[in-house]
Formats: sequence, structure tokens, C-alpha cells
Amino acid sequence: MPTVVTPKRFGPPLGMYSHGMVAPGGEIVVVAGQVGMGEGRKVAVGDVGAQTKQALENVRAIVEAAGCTMGHIVRLQTFLTHAEDIPGFMAARAEVFPKHFPDGIYPPNTLLVVSRLVLPELLVEIEAMAVKPAAPGAKRPAARPKATRKAAARRKSSRKR
Repeated sequence: MPTVVTPKRFGPPLGMYSHGMVAPGGEIVVVAGQVGMGEGRKVAVGDVGAQTKQALENVRAIVEAAGCTMGHIVRLQTFLTHAEDIPGFMAARAEVFPKHFPDGIYPPNTLLVVSRLVLPELLVEIEAMAVKPAAPGAKRPAARPKATRKAAARRKSSRKR
């Protein structure tokens, strides 16, 4: 599981997130931005709390499909379309985070306010990154040697012929 990183000179985070995390070696799971759209493309229009909960549920479904849990998430990035929705987002997160992160260790989160998302009725989008633990005894693939500039130039030259 990831370990929280907090520099000594930092105070506690301002909210439900960690300043940083270190994850043990494993596979990276990248989750595309998830919006508050449920089955049948239903959206709780105008309700940032409901959209936040749905977006987090969508993130959970993806990380679990990849063989992880929410506890393997090492980074969240959140986009809101209105600064005035921050309190509603925070309230929804405070409601569901204890269920998703029962150990009270929350991943780092960057919160951005943007002009809009792909559909105008969407108020929140959440991206995630998780690290799937390496299987016991799993070997990492050998690194491929970097091509030299001369070898790359030869390949480029031979393609032109």
C-alpha cells in the first residue's frame, strides 16, 4: 500500500488529501477523467454533490476492474466548473471518502476550476492514478537498451531508400 509523505516543515493538509505518497513497485493504473454520469448516461443536473459521488463511484469501479482497491490510488485530480461548487464537492467527498478510504489515508488531490467539461450539464470530473501491487516473485521486464544516435540515423536513412 502507498505511504504518505509529509515534509517536516509542512502542517497537515487543508482537507481530505495527503501532501504526497510513495507507492511500492507495481503496475500503474491510470483512470481517465470520470464524470457524474451513471448507468444510462443519467446525470444529476445541477447537483455537484450527486455528480461527485457518482464520479468517485465510477473511479472505484475502474480501479477494482484493474485489480486494485481505492486504497491503491496515489493521485486524484478534480475539475469543477464553478468555484461556488467547492463546498458541495467537499461535503460529498467528506461523506464518501471514509467508505472508500477506511484507514483515513487519502491520496493527494489537485482541485482545478475550469470553464466547462465535455457536456455543459457536467459539473465535476475526477481522474485517478493507482499502483497495482507487484505479484510476489514477479520479475520486471528487462529494460530495452537505448538506441544510439548513429543507429537511429541509419534506420532513418534506410527508410528513405
